[in-house]
Amino acid sequence: MQSLSLFPLGSVLFPGGRMPLRIFEQRYLDLVRQCLKQDEDFGMVWITSGSEISQPEGMAPELAAVGTTARIVDWDALPNGLLGVTVEGGERFRLRASQPRADKLVIGEVELLPAPIAQPLPDSADSLLEVLVNLEHHPHVQRLGITTDHANAWEVCWTLAQLLPVEEDIKYRILACPTLEDTIELLDAALNELGGD
Repeated sequence: MQSLSLFPLGSVLFPGGRMPLRIFEQRYLDLVRQCLKQDEDFGMVWITSGSEISQPEGMAPELAAVGTTARIVDWDALPNGLLGVTVEGGERFRLRASQPRADKLVIGEVELLPAPIAQPLPDSADSLLEVLVNLEHHPHVQRLGITTDHANAWEVCWTLAQLLPVEEDIKYRILACPTLEDTIELLDAALNELGGD
C-alpha cells in the first residue's frame, strides 16, 4: 500500500497510453510542479460520477476502483495561459481509500496491481492488431509518440483501447479487466459497435 496524489479525470488512462491535459486549477499546477521537480508519478483515476472541477464541500466526485500511475513526459505553456502536459500511463493500481487535503488535492491509498505476463495475441484476435497498425499511421497518434510492443497482447489491447473513440465506461471495463481473454472480448464488442455490426 502506498500514498499517491490523484488526478481524477473524466477520461481513462491505460498503461503505455499517452494523453494531453490542460492544467488550470492551482492544486494541479502545484501537483505538476512537484512531480516535475521530484521526478514523481501521480495517479489518474476515472470519475464515475461528479465533476473534474473543484466542488463545494461534501460534493466530491465518485472515483473508480482501478486507476493508472501517470508520468509527465512533455509540457508547454499554452497560448491561452494554461499549462499543457502530456502524461504516459504506467502501472495499474487499486484505489483502497482517498481523502482530500486542505487544498482539495485528493490523496489516495493505492495497491499496485502486478503487471500481466506478456503473451502474443491469439490468431483469432489478429484483427485488433490490424486496427492498431492503421491507427498508428494517423498524424494525431504519431504526435503522441506512443510506442507499443506488437508481440505483447496486453500492450496491443491497452493502446487500442486508449485510441478508440468509445465511451469511457467501456474503456474503464477494459482497464479493470483481469484476463486477456475477457479484455479481447470487450475490445471486439467495442469495435463491432463502432462498425455498426
